[in-house]
Amino acid sequence: MSGAIDWLHHDTAGLLLLCLVAIALLLFLIIKIKLEPFISLLATGLFLALAAGLNVRQIVGTALKSSDSVLEKGFGGILGHIAVIIGLGTVLGALLERSGGADVLSRRLLRLFGPKGTPVAMGLVGLIFGIPVFFDIGIFVLAPLVYVAAKRGGKSLVLYALPVLAGLSMTHAFLPPHPGPTAVAGLLHVDMGWLIIIGLACGLPAFAVAGVLWPLYIAPRVPVSVPDEFVIAEKTQDGAEKPEPSLGLVLAVILLPLVLILGATFGTLILDPHRDLLSVLTFLGNPAVALLLAVLLAYYLLGVRRGMTNAEFSELSSNSLKPVGMILLVVGAGAFFGAVISATGVGAALATSLSSAGLPVLLLAYVISCGLRIAQGSATVAIVTTGGIVGPLLTADGYSQAHLALIAAAICAGSIILSHVNDGGFWIVAKYFNMTVKETLLTWSVLETVLSLVGFGMASLLWAII
Repeated sequence: MSGAIDWLHHDTAGLLLLCLVAIALLLFLIIKIKLEPFISLLATGLFLALAAGLNVRQIVGTALKSSDSVLEKGFGGILGHIAVIIGLGTVLGALLERSGGADVLSRRLLRLFGPKGTPVAMGLVGLIFGIPVFFDIGIFVLAPLVYVAAKRGGKSLVLYALPVLAGLSMTHAFLPPHPGPTAVAGLLHVDMGWLIIIGLACGLPAFAVAGVLWPLYIAPRVPVSVPDEFVIAEKTQDGAEKPEPSLGLVLAVILLPLVLILGATFGTLILDPHRDLLSVLTFLGNPAVALLLAVLLAYYLLGVRRGMTNAEFSELSSNSLKPVGMILLVVGAGAFFGAVISATGVGAALATSLSSAGLPVLLLAYVISCGLRIAQGSATVAIVTTGGIVGPLLTADGYSQAHLALIAAAICAGSIILSHVNDGGFWIVAKYFNMTVKETLLTWSVLETVLSLVGFGMASLLWAII
């Protein structure tokens, strides 16, 4: 018996078997038991640690000292990196939503593109507004604008809804400060500027195919009308006159953090490391600093100057941050799961197997992420679990920041494939855009799959070039 246990702890096949059992347990807890992903990840991580032979002090530390434990290192390491970024990004999105920035952006783009270009204009609205705003919040805010465009255009609601959804989904999947990309950047130690560059390089072509070409093909085949109850809502909206910010101001607030982060990344590449200018760019381009500056700018220009009181801002911030707590717990538990994989030697065993099999790490990352997404529905769980599995494989091979960002993009691409009935986003789309389950599968599920495949295809192409 002891010989079997030793084999399980030290043999490559035994460690990989343990990892597969742990993933199966994780999926069972989430799908069948319907346990919260945070609790499921934590329980599975502890099971894997004990089964792989880690002692209790390694896992949780002692009563006097736990800071060196796998549990605290896993949680603390990632949350120290992403908590501030996600929190500030959430508040920034709430300020933009409250100020009416989406209305301003959509009307200007609709005028620019004209009636025939309305679907493209709606896609750009989703793409730009989706940078600082969570996916589901983006749907809540932009759905009435989609209804208006569909009523004026007289065609299927699908033609106007899918471009918006593609824009929101692309930014949510590939760009910070959204939870998935931000989390995988921390897990793989990717510079945020490189993540933005690669995310745009992979995501924009995916958006063009899924958000422009796919709606043009599928909309005539899936006729969907605007919900009847929207008639009253539209009149109420038109009757309320609210002061609105300028388009330039809205774009400045959205793009400021991205510009600052990219400035630091490019500055590191082209400037003398001993020059003061690089120090300034590095400070301003830190994601937390860049987002803080954007929030303060938005608070003053979109809030104070337009009559928002401190009490209203405090209420807005509190309400917007409520959903963030569970997101952070899921990411922290996923990071702990990854730390266990590293500490138990599962990561090294997987690396050995990959080397002998010749399977590219980029493909492995994508396939694992796809499998987890399809099985349990949550993109965030798919990302943090895949990042924990793949992360230990990358430490010894000296990958460049560009290659690490491409692996992160592959994981993010896999996390959005084939949204179906186990994904909360599937039901939000069906509800807000008046579609049956069959219609949602034909439109939204395929859109997500196209986004995923084209995004991964771009990552593969760039991997071959860089």
